[in-house]
Amino acid sequence: MTMDLGTPPILTPDEAERAVLLAAPRGYCAGVDRAVITVEKALDLYGAPVYVRKQIVHNKHVVADLESRGAVFVEELTEVPEGATVVFSAHGVSPDVHRQAERRGLKTIDATCPLVTKVHHEAKRFAHEDYDILLIGHAGHEEVEGTAGEAPGHIQLVQSPEDVAAITVRDPAKVAWLSQTTLSVDETMETVAAIRARFPQLLDPPSDDICYATQNRQLAVKEIARDSDLVIVVGSGNSSNSVRLVEVALEAGARAAHRVDDASEIDEAWLVGVRRVSVTSGASVPEELVQGVLAFLAEHGFPDATAVHSAEESLIFALPPELRRDLRAAQQG
Repeated sequence: MTMDLGTPPILTPDEAERAVLLAAPRGYCAGVDRAVITVEKALDLYGAPVYVRKQIVHNKHVVADLESRGAVFVEELTEVPEGATVVFSAHGVSPDVHRQAERRGLKTIDATCPLVTKVHHEAKRFAHEDYDILLIGHAGHEEVEGTAGEAPGHIQLVQSPEDVAAITVRDPAKVAWLSQTTLSVDETMETVAAIRARFPQLLDPPSDDICYATQNRQLAVKEIARDSDLVIVVGSGNSSNSVRLVEVALEAGARAAHRVDDASEIDEAWLVGVRRVSVTSGASVPEELVQGVLAFLAEHGFPDATAVHSAEESLIFALPPELRRDLRAAQQG
């Protein structure tokens, strides 16, 4: 049996030369996946409402979806009724927040990404050894606040190489650095180099603080951004790793790069004269939002995307132990 598929459309030379490249890996990392599933499982197990301190991950679509299921997002624990269940976001919290929760009799589930927890442990170890700790990161970011809270008397924030000249330490021979996990690798190492120029005995953390997923997504966008007329990064404006992907794309040679929460934010003017479009997404972005962008491009005469694989990811994190315990008890009961 044969099917008449009709006459194929006649493409203009411009359309015939168009291409769409899709970064792989992209989207959800293991820490984000764990955090989102934690809230979903908590809602199933305990029933609504389940409170979440701050956004569980930095993506407005994920937050809206969980809100529709009964999650209540709050800025501070004072907004949570005493005795209620509260989930701490993937970005981590300071010891002071844990103490607040205990005073209010809250049932806590800690969905902090294990890679952020690793940085917390490093901060405590360096502080115990009486080092001055230079934390590279962005002021006001939840992850920075959580890490700084582990050793407030030892940590000072460094946001860029320009901050290095103003650093004061007690002993230049006892200085260590840590970083927010979602930064640009290249920019972070530039800041580290500036710090080391001032403090040659600077102590490195035992392993890279910038998480594997952030590094992989930056490497992937470098791969697809070269010679691209346009790079579209799907991700929310408060997502540090998504914002960094735009910067990395431009540094890698993209002629233009824009961040969008979803396809509705794409400006058709961006596509004028564009032949090669590259698409990626931040580590807290559901795949359906990326597919929406690809559908938008298809509607505007661009071909199916070609995936460009630069790394494979297979890491999975176990759910928080307190949630696993209650899930087991519910199954046994």
